Amino acid sequence: MTEDLTMDHLLPAGIALGAGLLGAFLLRMLLRWLAGHAGRTRWGGDDVIVAALRTVAPWAAVAGGVAGAAAALPLTRAVQHGVNQVLTVLLIFVATVTAARVVAGLVRTVTSSRSGVAGSATIFVNITRILVLAIGFLVMLQTLGVSIAPMLTALGVGGLAVALALQDTLANLFAGIHILASKTVQPGDYIQLSSGEEGYVEDINWRQTTVRELSNNLVVIPNGQLAKSNMTNFMRPEQQLTVLVQVGVSYDSDLDHVERVTSEVIAEVMTEVSGAVPDHEPAIRFHTFGDSRIGFTVILGVGEFSDQYRIKHEFIKRLHRRYRAEGIRIPSPARTVALQQGAVVLPQQRAGEDPVPLP
Repeated sequence: MTEDLTMDHLLPAGIALGAGLLGAFLLRMLLRWLAGHAGRTRWGGDDVIVAALRTVAPWAAVAGGVAGAAAALPLTRAVQHGVNQVLTVLLIFVATVTAARVVAGLVRTVTSSRSGVAGSATIFVNITRILVLAIGFLVMLQTLGVSIAPMLTALGVGGLAVALALQDTLANLFAGIHILASKTVQPGDYIQLSSGEEGYVEDINWRQTTVRELSNNLVVIPNGQLAKSNMTNFMRPEQQLTVLVQVGVSYDSDLDHVERVTSEVIAEVMTEVSGAVPDHEPAIRFHTFGDSRIGFTVILGVGEFSDQYRIKHEFIKRLHRRYRAEGIRIPSPARTVALQQGAVVLPQQRAGEDPVPLP
């Protein structure tokens, strides 16, 4: 104390402290009212911001009241400086925790609103929370007069050593973040890798991607390998896709009749079979004069990748039954063997070669 306490000191200090407490109470009531209004909005970010302000605003009011009371009292310069430092550190700590909560909540809200990223939102939330807390801790040390330059140097060297030791793990981590952020692959997509793995994506976490094959087996793929592999995503940009079925009829068939009957079967399958696309326009394209048949392609529309097997199954059965009823013949492969005196001319024999002699 620089001088004795008197009522002239205590009265302003008490008023300042009371004003800080009253301000904290009023701010808390106001923010509670705002929280009720924010809960009725469609956006979840305002709930996160108001909830964070309900923590930091009352503490700021109390700290301001204590600072005002300390300024009114006849304290020595050293004590005054210590009180101000304690209050500053307290405010930085509360603000850092609040900022970490706000940023993490906003990141969680954004990731949860994006299809497929919600299941792995913890990756982004934890990273942003750690970054904000680390920045706040460094600011707090700088406020206390602790030089953070040596610490940053040590952290840089240590971080380099850790990065070299965890090279594969970090590669998978950042590959997973890139995959999720770019929306190249999302849980629920059916993918096929150039290495042969294919199936539905079950989960993408910080290290690996889990794919469920049609046989219900799980394939675990490191994110780094997934990011470097050539991949086909059968759900992007659209979930619906087309499949091709190769058919052949004999040369004596009426192709107009074949096309009409096949179109009717396609329309029937598209309407009655689950997983088909009802508004799919029948598509038939003749393309080949084969050895024993005229070949053509039937284009079917399916809702998603796994539906194609059931639709192909039903289409082939119904088309075969309808062709038999209409008298349309699907010839079986035939091979002609020419016999000569003392030799057999095989069909795979090239022109100009001598006949293969009989034994």
